[in-house]
Amino acid sequence: MFEEVRIQGVGVIDDAVLELSPGLNVVTGETGAGKTMVVSGIGLLLGIRADAGLVRSGRRAAVVEGVVSVPAGHPALSRAEEAGADVGDGLLLARTVGADGRSRAHVGGRSTPVGVLTEIGETLVAVHGQADQWRLRHGDQHREVLDTFGGEPVAAALGAYQETFAALSTASAERDRLRQLAHERAREIDVLQAGLERIEALNPQPGEDVALRAEDERLAHADGLRLAAARAHAYLVGDDGYASEAAPPVVDALSGARAALAPVTDHDAALRELEGRVAELAYLGADLAADLATYLADVEVDPARLAEVQQRRADLAGLTRRYGDSVDDVLAWGKEAAATLTALLGADDRVHELDAETARLRRELGVRADLLTVARQAAAEEFGRRVTQELGHLAMGSAQVCVSVTARDDPEGLEVGERTVRWGRSGVDDIEILLASGPGNPARSVAKAASGGELSRVMLAIEVVGRTATVPTFVFDEVDAGVGGRAAVDVGARLATLAGHAQVVVVTHLAQVAAFADRHLVVRKSDDGVVTSSNVQVLEGDERLKELSRMMGGDATSAAGLEHARELLDQAAALRAAPRRRR
Repeated sequence: MFEEVRIQGVGVIDDAVLELSPGLNVVTGETGAGKTMVVSGIGLLLGIRADAGLVRSGRRAAVVEGVVSVPAGHPALSRAEEAGADVGDGLLLARTVGADGRSRAHVGGRSTPVGVLTEIGETLVAVHGQADQWRLRHGDQHREVLDTFGGEPVAAALGAYQETFAALSTASAERDRLRQLAHERAREIDVLQAGLERIEALNPQPGEDVALRAEDERLAHADGLRLAAARAHAYLVGDDGYASEAAPPVVDALSGARAALAPVTDHDAALRELEGRVAELAYLGADLAADLATYLADVEVDPARLAEVQQRRADLAGLTRRYGDSVDDVLAWGKEAAATLTALLGADDRVHELDAETARLRRELGVRADLLTVARQAAAEEFGRRVTQELGHLAMGSAQVCVSVTARDDPEGLEVGERTVRWGRSGVDDIEILLASGPGNPARSVAKAASGGELSRVMLAIEVVGRTATVPTFVFDEVDAGVGGRAAVDVGARLATLAGHAQVVVVTHLAQVAAFADRHLVVRKSDDGVVTSSNVQVLEGDERLKELSRMMGGDATSAAGLEHARELLDQAAALRAAPRRRR
């Protein structure tokens, strides 16, 4: 709800602060005091089109600021956060309109486009006054009003319809995607099949390219490898004529060194340790010589095998150029390609399955659409009856409200019964709330058939009957235009009923309406015709009685006027308590 609205430089208002409360907030004041500017100021916060004519003469700009309390998770907070607003201390809205007509908006201290204010405003406030009936200017709002009123029967039918609608949309999208990709799918199948055939023809093994590279390197240098190994073997054991005559073979030298040390090792532990190390080297030299001999026996010069290895490597390189950096990558691609190919080859079968599935779902959706229409028609009949009954208490006794629930024919649409109609996520129904101003008059769209004051009363009746509040705050202007007497009391009582589950702000000139207020604010001009913050007051006790007496046309301080005001307050309190006793 709105906690506080500050208005500066709007019309006759120089600087005024409205402290609003839950329930019914009534704004009163003498003609020309600036009551309408209160609605205009709130409208600016909700993103209405800027009008330089609203800027007070002599001011550079009009400024309106609002503090709004909304629960966590509310769409208004989400939209504000998307715009970069800081909502840690609540939702702060601001709008500035310059004398040159330029407009600026701020949400949570962050400058934003005015359109963001509009989007936030539509989740916070419904303004019911002349030319402000946005809820009735949008066709989908008529549908939401009826569906909310319809309760569980409509909700269940709509939920079943939307569940089937979602399934049909998913199946249709997949089928259409597969159809559109038919040519691309054929080309992809050819590419995958060719690749898998190449891989299958060569039958590469994991790690084969690495092993072949090592074998290729060994075979290509076989002569050099043999020569090096033979020379090393000769240095160790002294055969094959490679060892130098000036130096004995390593193994013989180590054996001689050990023989020189062995006789005296018993006399010195240190020398005995050195003799052990010489012995270890002799053993290692002998083992190394044996290993080199084995290596020499295994190394062969095989030109045929070398040619075979090099050809295999060239063949595998053809695969790695296309499908991966290594044979293992090629095998991984082949595994993935095989799975993709299986799916693609089965796509045609899937299209046929989806054709059958979408046909079944369309039939099911048609049945559920028909059930939804029936539920809406039943709700529409009851809704029209009850709103018409309410209007009888709001000085519109000859008016009749009905709700049109129709479906447009569409040759390529959804079959519902014997008709083919246009369909969407919310059903096949076009829903419009209609108003006939009197017997014999044609029913027209309610937004076009009623005047400003009548339209406000129609919306009041709709909100009271339907409990359709999708916003936390309602603002009514001109709701009491042309109303008086008992009808004015009924208007006040119904505003109080609506205020039982939403914040309501109403600008009125009728004491019968003001008597129902939970908070009564009065706008007064100072002697120089300016409305300042000190001249917007919350009235209580005797001050409220005086204002009600003034509104009834009497002397604000006369005993008779004050007594009449007191009786009016008692009457309003009794009417507000009566529904609670019935519950």
